[in-house]
Amino acid sequence: MASSIRIGAISLDCLDPKSLANFYATLLGAEIAFQTENFAAIRIDGTWLSMQKIEDHKYCTWPDSEVPQQIHLDFAVADLEESENYATSAGATRAATQPNPERWRVMIDPAGHPFCLTTLIPD
Repeated sequence: MASSIRIGAISLDCLDPKSLANFYATLLGAEIAFQTENFAAIRIDGTWLSMQKIEDHKYCTWPDSEVPQQIHLDFAVADLEESENYATSAGATRAATQPNPERWRVMIDPAGHPFCLTTLIPD
């Protein structure tokens, strides 16, 4: 019997849920479905991406593990250069360490979470 379990939501800790929701809504071409001072959520293809306020949230120090990644998202893209430029214009920064920039780009969201843009994920 096949499992009926699927990802329903992914939640990101941050200091400013509204700001982080605006970033991901812009990056993913989505709309913010719900927001308060402590929580925000966007819906992408049947999955919710939510942001919750954590007062002592610390930015990840990747690739150093002093403050771990906590989560890592990979986004499928058709063109790395174009997608990196778009992510940067939306508020991301390019990580100083790029282990394999020909195949994926490590970016940092405004709350300090690393994420990758990659052409390696099939449609």
